[in-house]
Amino acid sequence: MDGTEGNAGQPGPADRSHRSSVSSVGARAADVLVYLADDTMVPLAVENLPSLTAHELHQAVREVLQLPDVALDAFALWLVSPLLEVQLKPKHQPYKLGRQWQELLLRFTDAPDDDVAMDEPSLQFRRNVFFPKRRELQIHDKEVLRLLYEEAKGNVLAARYPCDVEDCEALGALVCRVQLGPYQPGQPTACALREKLDSFLPAHLCKRGHGLFAALRGRGTKAGTGEQGLLNAYRRVKEVAGSESQHEASLSPHYRAYLLKCHQLPFYGSAFFHGEIDKPAQGFLHRGGQKPVFVAISLEGVHVIDSREKHVLLGLRFQELSWDHTSAEEEESVLWLEFDGDNEGTPVNKLLKIYSKQAELMSSLIEYCIELSQAAEPAAPQESAADPAAAPGSSPPPTQHPQLRRQGSVVCSRIQHLSTIDYVEEGEQIKRVKPKRSTSFFSRQLSLGQGSYTMVQPTESLEQG
Repeated sequence: MDGTEGNAGQPGPADRSHRSSVSSVGARAADVLVYLADDTMVPLAVENLPSLTAHELHQAVREVLQLPDVALDAFALWLVSPLLEVQLKPKHQPYKLGRQWQELLLRFTDAPDDDVAMDEPSLQFRRNVFFPKRRELQIHDKEVLRLLYEEAKGNVLAARYPCDVEDCEALGALVCRVQLGPYQPGQPTACALREKLDSFLPAHLCKRGHGLFAALRGRGTKAGTGEQGLLNAYRRVKEVAGSESQHEASLSPHYRAYLLKCHQLPFYGSAFFHGEIDKPAQGFLHRGGQKPVFVAISLEGVHVIDSREKHVLLGLRFQELSWDHTSAEEEESVLWLEFDGDNEGTPVNKLLKIYSKQAELMSSLIEYCIELSQAAEPAAPQESAADPAAAPGSSPPPTQHPQLRRQGSVVCSRIQHLSTIDYVEEGEQIKRVKPKRSTSFFSRQLSLGQGSYTMVQPTESLEQG
């Protein structure tokens, strides 16, 4: 496993239980359980399990679920446990990797020895990190859409995909439509939604304050604001004309609408890794410390997410960064990200240090994603989110500017919350405290060929993007 197609990351929302995917192993046959994004299982009776490849098991799952050919690219097999998740290459042998699981945990996690000894992975059928969003827009098979929807929903509810409250309510309303059917006046009530609010909204938005401060803060406001907002959004969900409301096929437009909404999140489809960053020094004693983060890496870039506050700290497209990593053998396992910024009005290069035993994997994944972006043909214009069912042969919609993000949105960078190393280059000396990528501190960066590479200008604000 070299971390390009097989990549390890932070455990996801499907890790609700400590489970195994091999229920029995005999001399010839074994029963293998493959978990789907909705936590259901696909049992497979296979021969010669130790030598079976991920590609062969993937094919068996597709046959059982009767999925179309696009599922070969849209999904991958993953080994997942509460401590680690790994997307498998087609040539990987899941059984053998499972036998090496403790070695992987010791290499790529800081888990205590007791947890390592008890940990056991499950085999999961999940979205392929390398499947482009533009191809996802072309899918019409209802079961493929449902599986993608279930995985995206799990990531939203687990706050792996941080969303603003308005977006959480819009996404939760689509979940209400899928689970409860079309909105009916008076049904459900806000009180009824409150009973299972965590099925529709992330847990941190379902919590209620207690005590005097919460009572004073809530004085003069209506109770159940979250439920009411969700109910209002549910009321606005549009139905497809001429469809049978209770027929399962009618849910496909709602699966699709959910995915289109998630496509607006810059980290959709990412692989997630665990790390820590330095906190900015605060107070008279300049105490800092470290804070836990998720590092989300996709085909489009890298996002550093505050795992406690549920918001983005830094978002960079590959054109906006240089990177490198150091291993524990050299000094310590660190992923370095370099990007343009300013220090009190002076253009500088900023270095962010991410401490993680998965730094090597993150570096390899960034490199592989850049290779894929260089090899890919120019993407066709995406379908308009407002009209996903545009008629074939119709003229493409006009190019739309990116939607402006809300001030203070959870998906905007918060560079002021980062502790970075700032430096400029003068002559042959590098002084801490350079705006051009072409003279980066690191040699590893995106290069798209002659005439196509645009350097990030110092005046561009990363906090806006």
